[in-house]
Amino acid sequence: MSFLQLNAISHVYLTESAAKEALSDLSFSIAEGEFVSLLGPSGCGKSTLLSIISGLLQPTEGSVSLQNKMIQSPGERMGYMLQQDYLFPWKTIEDNCYIGLKLLNKLTPEKKEITLALLDSMGLSDVRHAYPDQLSGGMRQRVALVRTLATDPDLLLLDEPFSALDYQTKLKLEDLVFQTLKAHQKTAILVTHDIGEAIAMSDQIILLSPRPGKIAKIFQVPSQLQTLLPFEARNDPVFPENFQMIWKELDSLEQSPT
Repeated sequence: MSFLQLNAISHVYLTESAAKEALSDLSFSIAEGEFVSLLGPSGCGKSTLLSIISGLLQPTEGSVSLQNKMIQSPGERMGYMLQQDYLFPWKTIEDNCYIGLKLLNKLTPEKKEITLALLDSMGLSDVRHAYPDQLSGGMRQRVALVRTLATDPDLLLLDEPFSALDYQTKLKLEDLVFQTLKAHQKTAILVTHDIGEAIAMSDQIILLSPRPGKIAKIFQVPSQLQTLLPFEARNDPVFPENFQMIWKELDSLEQSPT
């Protein structure tokens, strides 16, 4: 039984002068605990697809179900982490981490304790009383991850969460996110333009075609890479050949006439 199931998803954006098809007849499933990356040319509909999965956007056609329940609106079963951290600058780090729990009316002493333990596991316990402008970009993204995990979502949606960071911070945060999601046995979907990041973090990579986005190919990441930390995976002998394989496929898609 699939944890997440997408059935024949199509989406059209309507303007006063035109109709633009963003996604076309897209179907796939994800198992519980799996980490899947969405990869494809710019404008192929990756972020649109993530918005549909989250329930923020209703598809023109098709359906999405999570644990056999249809997704028709945003809910607590989803956790969304974006490129920008969107921390409230007037709230402390600790209070920022409680936002989701407060909105869901679930800010119990037990949940506070769990959230503080998450902060500690991210190396942030000593800045819990600080404010966002006192933290680096990497630290702010770690806070955003704690805030996302604090509500204990069934599915995490990661929309290029590392793209605004410097390369060294990005690599360190990849490892931290990977370890954290595995430790909490979370299912996750990552939108990225970075082939290396997709290989290093994922169990499966779904390559989308240029707009309208369709599934061009699905790559299974070798099992020996799936068990390694992302930084270690990048240094494994099979990493370069997988990178080249996906690179060639992506390049051929971008060169193809649309």
